[in-house]
Amino acid sequence: MLIKGLQKLTLLDFPGIMACTVFTGGCNFRCPFCHNASLVTHIDDEIVTEEEFFDLLDKRTSILQGVCITGGEPTLQADLYEFIGKIREKGYKVKLDTNGYRPNVLKTLVNDGMLDYVAMDIKNSPARYGETVGIKDFDISPILESVEFLKKGNVDFEFRTTVVRELHNAQDIVAIGEWLRGVPKYFLQGYIDSGDCIENGFNAYEKAEMEGLLSLITPYIPTASLRGL
Repeated sequence: MLIKGLQKLTLLDFPGIMACTVFTGGCNFRCPFCHNASLVTHIDDEIVTEEEFFDLLDKRTSILQGVCITGGEPTLQADLYEFIGKIREKGYKVKLDTNGYRPNVLKTLVNDGMLDYVAMDIKNSPARYGETVGIKDFDISPILESVEFLKKGNVDFEFRTTVVRELHNAQDIVAIGEWLRGVPKYFLQGYIDSGDCIENGFNAYEKAEMEGLLSLITPYIPTASLRGL
């Protein structure tokens, strides 16, 4: 397992759970606004060994309840299933962050009871997906498959969209609402320039503008809310 980073405690990443977060290296997207560019484009060096990670879990059983696995894109890791199995053997719950482009991996993990929570990024409206993920002639069918699978409710899940002024407009937000109509949890997240983006020149919407975009979503997803503002 290529572990590129480790946050030893988070109260935000795993709803209702005190957790740590593991950052994996590598991604099959090249979203230009990605704020973890070093996880996507510089994947040769391992930062944390599996031994160090599992030592942390052994030492923090009285504090931690779960593990968030994020990236990069974790489903690219060949040993992800085994890695999660080791975590679960220690009694921890597992949350997976994914872009949804490997639905077969997602389905296997969920159907085998390996995950307690899934957070899937919805990059944009279907018509603008390729532009937003930085891939020409993008095939969106795996994304559609993952969305439909999660909507069946076999695992607790959320969808979320990081909103960028240069890539998302009102029409896109409405199209996302139509696409995801009725899902239980959906978040519009404010863009943050971390200083480690793949490309520069992107900007966030102001809070009042984000509230306006949220109002376009709620007719389709009444429980939708803002995050990170």
